[in-house]
Amino acid sequence: MNEKLQAQGTTKDEDHAGRIMVALDYSSADEAKLLLKELQGIPCYMKVGMQLFYAAGPSFVLYLKEQGYKVFLDLKMHDIPNTVKGGAESLTRLGVDMFNIHAAGGKLMLEAALEGVDKGLTSGKAERPLVIAVTQLTSTSQQMLNDEIGLTGTVEQAVLKYAQLAQAADLDGVVASPHEVLRIKQQLGSSFITVTPGIRPTGAAIGDQSRVMTPQEAFSQGTDYIVIGRPITAATDPRKALETILEELI
Repeated sequence: MNEKLQAQGTTKDEDHAGRIMVALDYSSADEAKLLLKELQGIPCYMKVGMQLFYAAGPSFVLYLKEQGYKVFLDLKMHDIPNTVKGGAESLTRLGVDMFNIHAAGGKLMLEAALEGVDKGLTSGKAERPLVIAVTQLTSTSQQMLNDEIGLTGTVEQAVLKYAQLAQAADLDGVVASPHEVLRIKQQLGSSFITVTPGIRPTGAAIGDQSRVMTPQEAFSQGTDYIVIGRPITAATDPRKALETILEELI
């Protein structure tokens, strides 16, 4: 860790690090472990998405837990209620700290996920994970929403509608772009969790994202967690990239 962070002490740094989810978008456990070695000692949250989970399976989630990391399993479940219920039960037993499902699946599906969580907790070996709903992907533009997905109104209106649905189903929060966080917090309360992808540090390429903000901007909107992938994982020096982000948040 650099001199500035050492001079500031570790408390604020650790607090911010715990709210940064590093997206482990790799095709194998070995690749992901190389990054973990680079970031060793920084207590960030780890996000495991479809690419890595389908390649490495539940064993890699268990490995992350053994290393002391919190894990957000980003599989975006979207199926009939009974299938999602079974999936939620399995993920709860696996011991993930957070997972997500698509709000577009409807209230019955969202409620079924919580039923699955409750069933998974009966083993007595797991703690209750946070369950959040996907609203609209940060790659969704206005044109895509209206012309391709077929929803009328603005992206923000669609996000708020799904967030309200998630809260009505007693979920813990939602995944939403930083541009919708303030409205979500205003309408649904500060305790309703927001997890924010589409984060790009100052000077980073936007890539395939449409609705982005810097880490500082996202936290200023009131979000609880930010997800950062390529600006860290594709950096020449991933540790330096993460430390630079943490510096800017102090």
